[in-house]
This record gives sequence, structure tokens and C-alpha cells, in this order.
Amino acid sequence: MSHPRYVVTGASGQLGRLVVSALAARIGSEQIAALVRSPDRAAGLFPEGVIVRQGDYEAPETLGSALQGAERVLLISSNAIGARVAQHRRVVEAAKAAGVERIAYTSVLHADTSALGLAEEHRQTEALIAESGIAHSLLRNGWYTENYTASIAPALAHGAFIGSAGKGRISSAARSDYAEAAAAALLTDRGERTVHELAGDHSYSLAEFAADISRQSGREIPYIDLPEAEFRGALIGAGLPEGLAALLADSDAAAARGALQDDSGSLSRLIGRPTTPFTESIARALKG
Repeated sequence: MSHPRYVVTGASGQLGRLVVSALAARIGSEQIAALVRSPDRAAGLFPEGVIVRQGDYEAPETLGSALQGAERVLLISSNAIGARVAQHRRVVEAAKAAGVERIAYTSVLHADTSALGLAEEHRQTEALIAESGIAHSLLRNGWYTENYTASIAPALAHGAFIGSAGKGRISSAARSDYAEAAAAALLTDRGERTVHELAGDHSYSLAEFAADISRQSGREIPYIDLPEAEFRGALIGAGLPEGLAALLADSDAAAARGALQDDSGSLSRLIGRPTTPFTESIARALKG
């Protein structure tokens, strides 16, 4: 098929690869194009038959041909904090020029009201998509459980799980759950505008998260709650770039005020099954 019906941008990332696989399982590979910055490095990333095209957010000249013939596009948000709105605008403009019928966009939970610092670029992107006049689906993703399981190894190394979320509850889900939701929405959503507030079925505090690490690892790993500035400093001291450390610390502080909690059940309804329990994600992380 020279013009695949469904296109996934940012497809070589952790979420993108999962979305492409979820789509291929539902409709077959030949209807899907995966947009990546460097096609020559994409060997083996996607199911056989998926069409791989160059599509770089920073190279708008690649986007027009990459989207040619597409009916529906999943715009996976860039990870270039501070530059995302400009990057997303290029994709939306190329989609409009190519006659794309629908855009699905991976936003953030409750983007319109969220206290998360990272929500502002998502709000701006949602607005520019609306202004384009293209029918669209907003996939307002909650936290990936992997955002926290990534800290299990250092927690085991140092004997503590640190954060700044206080007693705030977090309704996270596995990245694969959100990928399945994106595939489902891309295939089935109708109407001019659909908003999905997506989060895990059950919430937890970071103290509960650390307690389950302790239970499964057989080691006592307490949760240590730090002021936001101290947590940011600890992340920088661990080698994280200042911008990412600030984003993670801000997100934890917002979680303390409820920014990452949602009990709507929309994610499990969209994917047709319960979301992955955080305890299962911890088990997978501990197995390596």
C-alpha cells in the first residue's frame, strides 16, 4: 500500500514503538506508516510490513511527503521541552496540507486545568490543533508507571526511594496501556473533538509504592519525602540534566496537590481491560 491510512509520528520512541505494534495487531502492518528521524536506524523496531518514513519535527521539509495520503495521524508529543509547540505546529500544518482527516495527540491528564508545569505546552498544542479545523482526539495521558519504576535501581542502591509527592495519590498505568488506548482511539474515534482523560484504575502514594518495592525485593526501602528544591537538587546530583530534574520535581510537587490522580476509568474502558497494576510494573522492573 503506497499510501498507508494511519501514520504514527515519533514512532521510534518507547511509546511510539508500542503504538505501532498495537495498531499492527489490530489492522495489519501494511496500513501503517511509522515516522522516524533516521529510517536507516529503524531496522527491527517495528512489525514486518510497517512502512518506515522519515519524519522529523525539526525538519518540516520531511513532513509533507511523510503524511501524504494518510487518513489519520497520531502526533506523539515531542520530548524537547520548550520547543515542543513549534515542533507540533509543523506536524499539524503538514497534516492540514496533506488533507489528513483526523489527528490524535498525546497530551497530559487534565491538561486544561493541570498544575503540572509541563502542561502549558500541551495546552498550547491542543489549541493549535483546534485552530487547524482538523477533527481530533486528545489523549490526555496520566503518568506512566515506568516514570517511577526507573527509580527502583537507584532506590535499591541507596536504600531509599525519594520524591516530593507527599501523600498525593498517583493514578498511573503502564506505557503499554496508553499505547493500546492510542491505537484504539486512532481507529475508532468519531466526531469533531474527542477528549480522553486517561489514567490507571487504582491510585497509590509514593510511600505505598516504596512499600511494595520493599515487599517484592525483600529489602526495607522507605519513602523519603523531600521539599521540591531538595528533590530537584538530588536529581541533578544523580546526573540528570537540570531541565529534566526541574520537570520531575515540579511534577512530584503537583502530584502532592492531586494533579496525577483520576478515577474516571476511561483508560480501562477504552482498551477493554483493567489497566496494569503498579505492583506488576514493579515486578517486571525488579526482574530486569
